[in-house]
Amino acid sequence: MNYWLLKTEGEWYPIDKLKAEKKTPWSGVRNFQARNYMRDQMQVGDLCLFYHSSSKANGVYGIAKVASKPYADPTQFDKKGHYFEPRSTKEKPVWMLVDIAFVKKFKHPVLLSEMKLDPELAGMLLWRANRLSIQPVSEKHFEHIVELAAYVKVS
Repeated sequence: MNYWLLKTEGEWYPIDKLKAEKKTPWSGVRNFQARNYMRDQMQVGDLCLFYHSSSKANGVYGIAKVASKPYADPTQFDKKGHYFEPRSTKEKPVWMLVDIAFVKKFKHPVLLSEMKLDPELAGMLLWRANRLSIQPVSEKHFEHIVELAAYVKVS
């Protein structure tokens, strides 16, 4: 099993929306490295940390899982859409996606400010590739973040 961190803007697609929808195509990713992770490495059942970025409180809000094999992102074919890709054809799409399914919302999110101070999370790709919307996470880091979410946070 692989572990991932998926970034979404919390104002645009929060974990509560994923919880309500139960499953969603992870569309609109327009970064080649993130696409390659989805296309080449993500496997059905892989667990994902659901991270809110560009939010009032950036951090991990819950867990999702990969719910499909990769397939062509249909938004690349919509000529009037924001994610239109003129180089793409149905036979040779440029952009891929996977479906993501809701697993769990954390009672207490693990905030970025807390994660940065935690020596157990040193070496996370998040610190080096903070703009990458999909990134691998080690099993050790994944489990530690889940453990941190179980603790009661006191402000």
